[in-house]
Amino acid sequence: MSAAGRFLRGDPGAGRVVPRGARAAVSVGFLAGVMAFFAVLALALALAAGRLAENWSGELARDATLQIFAPKDQVEAQARAALNVLRTTPGILSVRVVTLDEQKALLEPWLGPGFAVETLPLPLLIAVTTDRAELNEESLALRLGAEAPGAVFDNHAAWRLPLVTTAERLRLFALVCLGLTALALAAVVGLAAQAAVAANGQVIQTLRLIGARDSYISHAFTRRFTLRALGGAVIGTAAGLALLAALPQASEQGFFLVGIGLQGWHWALPVLVPLIAGLVAWAVTRFATRASLRRWS
Repeated sequence: MSAAGRFLRGDPGAGRVVPRGARAAVSVGFLAGVMAFFAVLALALALAAGRLAENWSGELARDATLQIFAPKDQVEAQARAALNVLRTTPGILSVRVVTLDEQKALLEPWLGPGFAVETLPLPLLIAVTTDRAELNEESLALRLGAEAPGAVFDNHAAWRLPLVTTAERLRLFALVCLGLTALALAAVVGLAAQAAVAANGQVIQTLRLIGARDSYISHAFTRRFTLRALGGAVIGTAAGLALLAALPQASEQGFFLVGIGLQGWHWALPVLVPLIAGLVAWAVTRFATRASLRRWS
């Protein structure tokens, strides 16, 4: 049998060293569940923030908009001139005139479905897809200024770059929360293990008198607390995954929390949370109990 199998199976006699109703062990399981729940949410937030940062700095960075601000009798002529400039500029992959219906759909969430968008002085919009590495925006601006004075090229950098920075910092914040959660679990388990050893001092002294080694006693505490933490973390992880599954998916419209849930193979990552919780509990309990037993030697 492997070392992990022997650890999980344990020694039935050693289990009596830690009473089954020990409050410390029960508290470890509950707190491990709560921390695993928040760890899953922090992990999902970190992954979602990473996806946003990649989208805003990758695919969305290729999108731009050309706006035509001109008197009504000149809009059509300047639009034709601007389209000709765009289609003959290196680095411009595609151009498309945005229809009034599309503009209405974009403004509807803000102005309401019944608002008469036609009454607004909307500019003519041209959606542009670019190759940033090849496009010379200064040259493009000079050509537009000469042939279509009312055209304004917007690469969306003014609002996109702050969003990328925010998403990256949000990902860092979520990762820091994950680290703090692991540290908090380690502190709780360590204190609980020390309290359990102190509460069972008479039993431990009796075991020593009849020849039990400290490694035998430490193994009993380590196994109990590790299994409690592992079981609690499994429940907490399951609760976190259930909450993420209930969130609206990216395809759903009208929700603010769209896209925060896990996607694709990322659903497998929360499996690591209980394993890490169990590993942390094993290492901390083993260290804490052995340190406590050495102080009593």
